[in-house]
Order: sequence, then C-alpha cells, then structure tokens
Amino acid sequence: MEREVIEARCQEDKVTVSDKDDLSFLNERGYGDLDKENQVLVLAPYEALYLVLDKKLRTLDSLTESELDLPELLERFRLKDPEIWTRYLVYRDLRDRGYVVREGFGFGIDFRVYDRGEHGKKAAKYVIFGINEGNPVPISRIAQVLSYVKSLKRELILAVIDRRGEVVYYSVFEMVP
Repeated sequence: MEREVIEARCQEDKVTVSDKDDLSFLNERGYGDLDKENQVLVLAPYEALYLVLDKKLRTLDSLTESELDLPELLERFRLKDPEIWTRYLVYRDLRDRGYVVREGFGFGIDFRVYDRGEHGKKAAKYVIFGINEGNPVPISRIAQVLSYVKSLKRELILAVIDRRGEVVYYSVFEMVP
C-alpha cells in the first residue's frame, strides 16, 4: 500500500513533521531527529529536499500555509548553507543505494553512513566528506579530517561530485612510511 504524501512545515530553514504516525514512519527509516520537547521530527534540509523530490513530502510555509516548491525551498536552505545542493546530491546518491545517512560529526564532515540494516543497531562505519570537482581543497584539510575520523575509529570516504552531478567515492587512508 502506497503511503500518502506527508505534510511538513517550514519556518526559515527548519522543516518539521508533527503528525505522530508520519514522524514515527520517517524516524524508523532513518530520517530526521526527534524533538521530544516539541513533539516533532526535525528534518535536515537535504532530507527534506530528498523527500520533496521523491514526492513523499509536501512542505508548507509555517506563516502563510502556502506550499513551497523546490526552488523556494532550496533558496531558503541555501541562505544558511551555500553547499546544500552538494550535500543533497551525495545524500540522494547514498539513499538511492540503500544506505541510511545521518548528519556528520561536525568538523566539516557531511555525513555518517550505516551499513545496510545496521542503523540503530551499530555505530556508523563510514564518514563522508563531500567536495565538488574543480573546487580545490588543500591536502592539509583532508589530512585534518582523516586524523579526526581515525580518532573516531571510522573510515573516511571522499565523495567527489563531478560537473554532471554524479558522485564518485574514494576511500581515504593514511600513508605509512
């Protein structure tokens, strides 16, 4: 049975789902973070974009109650995060491959990725650092991220988004002399 489109509210760049059944449905599938105090599920911008583009989420402006189309939603998100489209492309690719993808650990890390079937059972095995092809990233920055990820006992994956929006993944390891 196909699930109806879930309704969400957007205030500035924050998207929330308040219907108990919907928030439970989404949370069980690895989407959003429960805000127990306000009894809502807060979706990350890339999660909201993914669900809107997949026609599973309808997002309404909290003040006007008008539906926000993709360009309006994207513009709101871009004001706070200029790299939202890059994050979305990586998120979409990983989700479409069947992974549960959650917010990163900070330090510029985009995502943590769980092996299939392990979300909620084990810690994330992979940490994703996304970059756009053609945008230089100093090797020292990648070395810093690698050092941090190693301290978390995770594997660093570099996600490179090419000019066509396709994502290529590279495992990053420390070179040992």
